[in-house]
Amino acid sequence: MSPIAAPDMLNPGVEDVVADTERHQGVPPPQDQTMVINMGPQHPSTHGVLRLVLEIDGESVVSLAPDIGYLHTGIEKTCEAKFYQQVVPLTDRIDYLCPMTNNLAYCLAVEKLLGLEIPERAQYLRVLLNELTRIQSHLVWLGTHAMDIGALTVFLYCFREREDILRIFENVAGQRMMTSYFRIGGVSLEPPLDFYKQVQEFLNIMPDRIKQYENLLTGNPIWMGRLKGIGYLSAEDAIALGVTGPPLRASGVDWDLRRDMPYSGYEKFKFNVPVSNDGDVWARYVVRMDEMRESVKICQQALDGLPEGRIVADAPKIILPDREQMKTQMEALIHHFKIVTEGFGVPAGEVYQAVESPRGEMGYYVVSDGTAKPYRVHMRNPSYATLQALETMCKGRLLADVVAVIGSIDIVLGEIDR
Repeated sequence: MSPIAAPDMLNPGVEDVVADTERHQGVPPPQDQTMVINMGPQHPSTHGVLRLVLEIDGESVVSLAPDIGYLHTGIEKTCEAKFYQQVVPLTDRIDYLCPMTNNLAYCLAVEKLLGLEIPERAQYLRVLLNELTRIQSHLVWLGTHAMDIGALTVFLYCFREREDILRIFENVAGQRMMTSYFRIGGVSLEPPLDFYKQVQEFLNIMPDRIKQYENLLTGNPIWMGRLKGIGYLSAEDAIALGVTGPPLRASGVDWDLRRDMPYSGYEKFKFNVPVSNDGDVWARYVVRMDEMRESVKICQQALDGLPEGRIVADAPKIILPDREQMKTQMEALIHHFKIVTEGFGVPAGEVYQAVESPRGEMGYYVVSDGTAKPYRVHMRNPSYATLQALETMCKGRLLADVVAVIGSIDIVLGEIDR
């Protein structure tokens, strides 16, 4: 085989950077003044397997091109080969920092197609666990973001509280991260008796722990210098680029799906939506810190108002029967056998269901052809859209600021490379 010519060995993305510079400036970049470099793909600079192709002039960013695909899993295509309920464990792995949020979005979409009415107790449990998921996701964001800037202590503190939440998940679902606890029609199991005490103990300590993080960071002159005025994103640019979640609200757009398009009973809960008009890395920090406080309030309301009743819908041909019923009733045994071996049919149609994940609007587009397996499952994940805004936020800034901006948008490559 003949050796590959040198021009053909150019890494993907370099040509895009050069073309992008010509498009914005109207002239080719002066090659003796600028340099094209790689950042990533590795932790911690790019928060996962993200490669950035940067053109820099000295230490200033001239242009930037994200190069993704290093973590490609093919999950969307895999969903087409599974029964509807078998897709739930796959959704855990889309965004591995908020698996229950993915579970909920997918289950809500299929439940729309089925026309299922979810019991109120199951809705409250879903809200409680989703807000705990939001807190633990924000804890990972804060710990890693602070470590990027050089504040190592906060990382250890954040993971201390995250460990408490993961123990709660393990207690209720048997698994710390990939819980697969939600089911189409409700939740899989009644929580154990000590679950409620465990949650309450965590909610009692969390507000003071958030203050502890802020005491370490908010007044720190190095932290403020690295965050304030960095990575500005206007409300207009955020909307045009499809940015959602905390980065959108940090740019002054007051939009939260839990309040504005409520699902799973969120309309019954009282909470504030933190918004900032500053649009910089600092604003995204402040918004997420306030969001953790609001999530603690929602969890407390869910715990206090948790109603009695069923945890799954009354749909014997869709929901697996109780184990005791399966052992004692022939009809329940038949339903169990058919659901496990053949799945359950979903009426033909298509539906889009969006939820407010810790990173923004997470939507599931599900198409049914009337069989027991989805014809199409497509995820609209917030990190992919937010990544588009990276160049807008970084252009003209220093190379060191790129790391701060990446941390502030809190991307997860699992949902980008799905």
